[in-house]
Amino acid sequence: MKHIAVIRLDDANYDEIVRFLGQEIEIRHRGCGGDSERARALISALDGEVDAIGLEGLPAQLQLGSTQRAHEIGVTLPRSAAKTPVVDGSGIRPGLERWAIILADRAQPGIFAEKRVLMAPGLNHSGLVQALSRHTQSIRYADPIFYFRLPDVPLVGAHSTLEQAASPTLDQLKDAPFRRLLPQAGEPGQERAAAPFHNADIIAGDIGAIRRYAPARLAHKTVVVESADQADLDDLRHRGTSIVISLMPSLNPSDDLGRWSAATVEAVLVALRRNPNQPLSEDTYLDLMANIQWSPAIRYLQPEEAGINRFAFVIHPLNVGFIQKHPFLGWTKYLPDDLVEEVSAYIPAMYVSRITGGVSAMTGQRIEGHLITLGATPRMMLKHNAAFSYRRINEAARLAERKGARIMGLGAFTSVVGDAGITVAHEADIAITSGNSLTVAMTLEAAKQAVKLMGATDLTQGKAMIVGATGSIASVCSRLIAQAIRNVVLVSIEPEKLLELKRIIEEETAGAEVTIATKAGDLISDCDLVITATSAFGQRVIDITKCKPGAVVCDVARPPDINPAEAALRPDVLVIESGEVIIPGDVDFGYDIGLPPKTSYACLAETACLAMDGRFEDYTLGRNITMERVKEIYKIAQKHGFKLAGLRSFEGYVTEEGLAARRALAEQYRNNPKLLAQVRAEAERKLLDIPVMAKGVKQSNTFDKRWITVGATLGVLALTLFARLRR
Repeated sequence: MKHIAVIRLDDANYDEIVRFLGQEIEIRHRGCGGDSERARALISALDGEVDAIGLEGLPAQLQLGSTQRAHEIGVTLPRSAAKTPVVDGSGIRPGLERWAIILADRAQPGIFAEKRVLMAPGLNHSGLVQALSRHTQSIRYADPIFYFRLPDVPLVGAHSTLEQAASPTLDQLKDAPFRRLLPQAGEPGQERAAAPFHNADIIAGDIGAIRRYAPARLAHKTVVVESADQADLDDLRHRGTSIVISLMPSLNPSDDLGRWSAATVEAVLVALRRNPNQPLSEDTYLDLMANIQWSPAIRYLQPEEAGINRFAFVIHPLNVGFIQKHPFLGWTKYLPDDLVEEVSAYIPAMYVSRITGGVSAMTGQRIEGHLITLGATPRMMLKHNAAFSYRRINEAARLAERKGARIMGLGAFTSVVGDAGITVAHEADIAITSGNSLTVAMTLEAAKQAVKLMGATDLTQGKAMIVGATGSIASVCSRLIAQAIRNVVLVSIEPEKLLELKRIIEEETAGAEVTIATKAGDLISDCDLVITATSAFGQRVIDITKCKPGAVVCDVARPPDINPAEAALRPDVLVIESGEVIIPGDVDFGYDIGLPPKTSYACLAETACLAMDGRFEDYTLGRNITMERVKEIYKIAQKHGFKLAGLRSFEGYVTEEGLAARRALAEQYRNNPKLLAQVRAEAERKLLDIPVMAKGVKQSNTFDKRWITVGATLGVLALTLFARLRR
């Protein structure tokens, strides 16, 4: 059996036996109460009695950034032993800290990503800082607060700033008492600033200093420390801390608490050397550490926060009215709409709300989501180049990572801009999906139900039109509909892609009848189902007055292609939104997304579904959605209990009374061609009085350049406001 001693800053005195790397080791814990002379006497007394001595909290060297200073007393302590090697943990701490962060990230991917880190303190934790800096650029130091009782002025994590402050800091600490260098848990003599702790997501450093100087509440924080015992965990749990990660390996297979300090671990490794005369060099420690098989202890202290899969979803205003309804931007309704829309496009990604309550009906897996919004409307996204939107979506991805999300969905036009998510997925460290696969599946399910509710008995004898057929959603809709209905009309302003899509459908679906056109025109007159999924602005996508009696129009586009005034011209035609989804569980979006409670857009539901299934991977990207993905995500959604919501038309549910009235009118028009002609003629006349628009945007919409100066000023104010809100 090997024997080591650990001299501690407290007054503890006890022995324990551990089993590490296949050998039993006796550890003698001896307290010096922070007194250097008592520590020196203990070292002298233990010299030759044990195989190694560890000095816990009695460092020989002080390091902050790349700057080092010898501690005037600490550097002399090892000289008190003539036979037994004396170590203080510095030989293995940096390497094990770096290694542990890698292992923790493998065990919990994204746990450190884009987080705001407060080093508490950064002194003698260079390895931890280096490892965390690979996951985030936001690292600040609480050393001035801890050691000098300064107000809320933690060192900025910039390398140059740290290096400038390191030398004077270490000059002040090189002869400081050990209890000041490594504070112990207890009540501080003077309170420290709390704001840096509240602003951080991760508090990393020394457990004693954190317990002594951190505020009473650390809700939703992650604490990363060298070691932690049960008392430490109980204290942090009481403060509301979510996660505690202790970095050093366990010295006992039956105890994974991670309560052993770097000094203890280093002393054990020194005692276990095959050659006692082997020098204590970096190579020696690397060889010894290579034999350690361990994972850092990751503990969720709040049961309600454990085991939750997290996702994020990006939204944006569909039109300028959404901006004007924002509680902080209501005053913009007194400004020209064009000005508000132009300026808002520059607003950075902003956190909106937390989505809670989602739980799988099959597995019980809980999910939590985070809504993040951009300021640009669809029209502004199309007006600017793709890089303009990419920058803001990437900013949203970093915010999503900071919130712990492992997959992010692209809502509305963020899934359309540029290459439909491919570039965003390439640049982001988080999984990305457009949500379009489940959108296709639920759109077709909603369309099928609607056509049946309108009285169709045999869909195979019907005819369908897809407007915007060459788009990412509509193209796969066209292929799947052709397999069910076979007689389809494809409409798109891209004739070359229409020809290709027609060939694909005819090759994969025998007997399919495919008509192609660049405008819907009169072809719409004998279609039972019309699906619109365009990116059109300021134009009339279809002429609803020409629709077949009892037809169903499924408007997949967001913002919608069809407006209520147009739909009202043909009360026998049913216009529905694309299939919305009910997420299983008692879901609360924390924000009005424009749908009834617990009801989600299918693109958001796909992101939630993938999180619930643990599929943290890029899923639906680009414009070539595969039918296999559509079928797969539909099965996953069914497995977990996602359901199609009730059919909706212009933000209201479709009722049986309304359906009955539409069916009756449709039957009347079918039986009386003369009456149908009169209805169509009257509707066409009224249609002339309705502005030509799509996405709620009129055909003529000019921007008064006189407002540019005003807009620039308001833009600066808006950006400043939102920056403060995000903080």
